[in-house]
Amino acid sequence: MRSALNRWWVFGVREWSAHRARALTSGAVVAVSTALLVTVLSIIGSIDRSLDDFAGGTTGDAALEVSAFSGAGIPAALRTEVAAVPGVAAAVPLVQTPVTTARGTALLIGTDATATALHSPLQDHLRILPATPDGVLAGPNTGFAAGESIALQDTGVTVAAVLDGVERFDGGRFLLAPLPLAQRAAGRGDRIDSVLIVAEPGTDPAALRRDVTAAVAGRAGVGEPAAHRAAASNGVQLIRFVSVSAAGMSFLVAAFLIYTAMGLAIAGRRQRIAMLRALGATRRSIVADLLAETAVSALFGALAGAALGLLLGRAAVGRLPDIFLQSVSARIEFAVPWWTIPLAVVAAVAVCVAAAALAARQVYRVSPVEALAPVGVSPADRVRPAARIGAAVLAAVLAVAAVLVATGQPGILANGGISTMFAAEIAAGFAVGAALVRAAAAVANRCGGAGALAAETIRRSPKRSWATLMTVAVAVAASFAISAGNSNAVTSTEKSFEVLRGADIWVSTTPAGTFPTGPRLPADTADRLRALPSISTVVADQATYVDLGEQRALAYGVAPGSANALLDAAGPEVARRVLDGAGAVVSRDLADALSLEVGDTLTVPSPTGAHAVPILAEVAFFSALNGALALGLPLVQQWFGDTGTAALQLGLAPGADPGAALDQVRGAVPPGVHVHSGDAAVRGFAAALDQATSLNHLIWIIVTIIAAVALLNTLLLSVLERRREIGVLRAIGAARRFAVATVLAEAAGLAVVGGVLGLAFGSVQQVVADLASSRAWNVDVAFAPVPGAYALALGALLLCLLGALPAAWHVSTVNIIEAMRVE
Repeated sequence: MRSALNRWWVFGVREWSAHRARALTSGAVVAVSTALLVTVLSIIGSIDRSLDDFAGGTTGDAALEVSAFSGAGIPAALRTEVAAVPGVAAAVPLVQTPVTTARGTALLIGTDATATALHSPLQDHLRILPATPDGVLAGPNTGFAAGESIALQDTGVTVAAVLDGVERFDGGRFLLAPLPLAQRAAGRGDRIDSVLIVAEPGTDPAALRRDVTAAVAGRAGVGEPAAHRAAASNGVQLIRFVSVSAAGMSFLVAAFLIYTAMGLAIAGRRQRIAMLRALGATRRSIVADLLAETAVSALFGALAGAALGLLLGRAAVGRLPDIFLQSVSARIEFAVPWWTIPLAVVAAVAVCVAAAALAARQVYRVSPVEALAPVGVSPADRVRPAARIGAAVLAAVLAVAAVLVATGQPGILANGGISTMFAAEIAAGFAVGAALVRAAAAVANRCGGAGALAAETIRRSPKRSWATLMTVAVAVAASFAISAGNSNAVTSTEKSFEVLRGADIWVSTTPAGTFPTGPRLPADTADRLRALPSISTVVADQATYVDLGEQRALAYGVAPGSANALLDAAGPEVARRVLDGAGAVVSRDLADALSLEVGDTLTVPSPTGAHAVPILAEVAFFSALNGALALGLPLVQQWFGDTGTAALQLGLAPGADPGAALDQVRGAVPPGVHVHSGDAAVRGFAAALDQATSLNHLIWIIVTIIAAVALLNTLLLSVLERRREIGVLRAIGAARRFAVATVLAEAAGLAVVGGVLGLAFGSVQQVVADLASSRAWNVDVAFAPVPGAYALALGALLLCLLGALPAAWHVSTVNIIEAMRVE
């Protein structure tokens, strides 16, 4: 142990001290990769913790939940029938819905005294509810004060007390109310949202579920409490998948770049290691020392990156797209599980050590005499033809697999094709590595006399040169593919909702860029708006979530004159038949999930029984992976007994000023109701998808920074290897400018070839990303060149070239006497 510490002190610490800049840049590679992983783990942890807190606060000890098939609720009388089932200790009625207030949206929870049987954290607060007529208990973050009178929709209530110690439950933005008051405020009438069932001790769970299902007789769903099922909802799964995919993509890129950076640092110490071998050191001890040194360096970088990741994670959780969480009642709050930072640090150190082990294997599997040979002469610097042929075959296989995954896998699984194609591109780059190095040398050779020397330097170090230009290619490809792919997806999504511009003004309880599944507007809202002189038409728009087996779909109730994307995609003839009640239009992902085709019959469960409706058309529709269907509004109102509306589409009177009309409408609706133009409604959906891809933008930034750092490492190593050579050139009369030009010519040759290769890779990635996005987002994403993507790719290339400046400055400061000194 003491011998190992001495070797580490003499060689490792001295190396860090002598090359502090290189050590810092290598640490930066680890730090930024760890930051992204911590960000992703923070997002996933925050979602899981928020859902767990919400489930614990509402469901408590409930074994089952009898829940409505839609937002219309179920008859309260059903609770009495369920309570009579043998084995049911308590049947707790529950109203749970978002409501609009003057201070934003809050979650309204209504129940009665039987809720104490749930043994949930909120049960103790329920006892004080009857003390105040029309009183509610406010969460600590609602912004209300005790005794304050507030309006919930069109119902006035009084805040009896503000609760403490429940900040974790729904972010503290909730209201507790007695059941009758909650029903009135939510517009439920005599309906409730669900019944939570507490089982008697010793009751068989399977038998209890069977008996409760028989008692319900198809009028509602019976299953695990919805608050627990929320963790498996499509929107939550989407966010998890996108986050994990982003982390996986970043670590795939980072593993390659870390391997490159570590390999270059190891190559810079070959002579010193060769001397140790000549003095009798074993391969195992040298590699072990190197890996230990790498682990220590990576540990410090990972810890620094973890702190940055926490800041990025907090920002990312605050920007989670609302559209993917609409089917989840819980508010997602930032929370970091205890294992987040340890897991991220261990993963980062493991990747670094694995990368260093691969580099060590390549550098040290030579004899001491071979290791003392100049770079490019040793067998370690040459690649066998068989390896390149194998890489070409692997690239072809991976490319075919990437296309098959992107076009054949359902939903979000199609995104796996993007990472697969990236791996194929790296393998292809390795297969033609020799040609790439020759091309880089040819480009450098065009830079005059200094370029000729730079070209020779590139040819003399083929592995290092290939790694450098591939690093640049990865940065440019990531910049191009991410920006262009995201732009195509956002543009296509925005185009699919273009029909929403048909309504001059939208009035909704949910903001632009979300589906109108929120609380219902006050019943007299439509009449008040019709009375405005600037408004000519008012069309009701209703949407709710419907349970279709295991699939939770978005159901639209459409009326004549409704601007609806599903109907617009189906065409005017099909739209007319839907409005007449002759059938339904379903989204492509819903049809795939239920294995249905046009002409088949869809069974829609409801409180009035199961209803069969023919499928008239199957269309692409961005439904946040929940699936969607459109039915005539009278059918929805009849089946679900819900005559309210969450959104209204307004048409302007001839000659009315749009801006003035918006102000009039805002003054006529209750506080907390959203009013926006048709243009804003379309932009809102595009912005939601742009939010969902924000992690990809973070990957681009990280990859570009890592690429610039790797290029800096490469050129610094090149300068250090040729320090004596540069000193000789200076001694025989070469100017500092010539030496600097040599370094810049080398950087230009590697960067130009890497940039061109990156554009080629990025274009392929854009095609695959468009194919995958069409499946993942259920929108027909059209391929189109994106000028801004070329600008971002050029920016990434220029940033990489900036990495050459420190090396050029180092050359300009070389002292001739010291450079020619023999150690």
